[in-house]
Amino acid sequence: MLDILCDENADTLKIRPDTLTACSLVFSRNGFTICDTTALELGTTSVFSVSTEKALNLMKLSAPMQKFVVHWGEMGARWGVNRSIAQIHALLYLADEPLHAEEITDILQIARSNVSNSLKELQAFGLVSLEHKLGDRRDHFVATHEPWDMLMAIADARKKREIDPTIAILKECAAYAEADPETPKVAAERLKRMEEFVGNVTDWYGQMRDIPQGTLIKLMKLGTRIAKFVGG
Repeated sequence: MLDILCDENADTLKIRPDTLTACSLVFSRNGFTICDTTALELGTTSVFSVSTEKALNLMKLSAPMQKFVVHWGEMGARWGVNRSIAQIHALLYLADEPLHAEEITDILQIARSNVSNSLKELQAFGLVSLEHKLGDRRDHFVATHEPWDMLMAIADARKKREIDPTIAILKECAAYAEADPETPKVAAERLKRMEEFVGNVTDWYGQMRDIPQGTLIKLMKLGTRIAKFVGG
């Protein structure tokens, strides 16, 4: 039986001399594993080199999984979402079980503070939820695995952050322009048309959100054939 003295934040482990032959241990909060390196010194206590990489029992990302996570991060940046937020969402989407913040930090090599902030954002978007495991006080996180729910959550979040403020400004500008004698009539008319268009699109979106998911998917699959039922 090994007599191990350690500090979970330390970079070395101390093991009594006759308990183990020359080797090294990698320490993580999940356990120990034996490495190929040798002990640094021998004596009443042997000090062994410990890797700071906490790869033991972590989720492994295959090549296509890594490619998806990286690309999702790039797409997030193009959509105006922080790259780290998008990568964490992609990781949790692929994970087969909930992950805690330290696991996410180790897998993606992202700063712990960045992970915490990103998880808060993802929860606010409705893309990630918090779970707890029996016997583990840490918060674990899981992403919705239904693509349709992901799409709706992203659309709702972007509407709230981008479209709703635009509608408020358009209404204000259109009303102001209509009553302002210094605003050319053509400019006032164009502001009014823009306000009505954005308002109609928003109303349509709200109505579509009320339609059951199965019905919407059927409508999507109809494609251009739906024009036969609408006419015009």
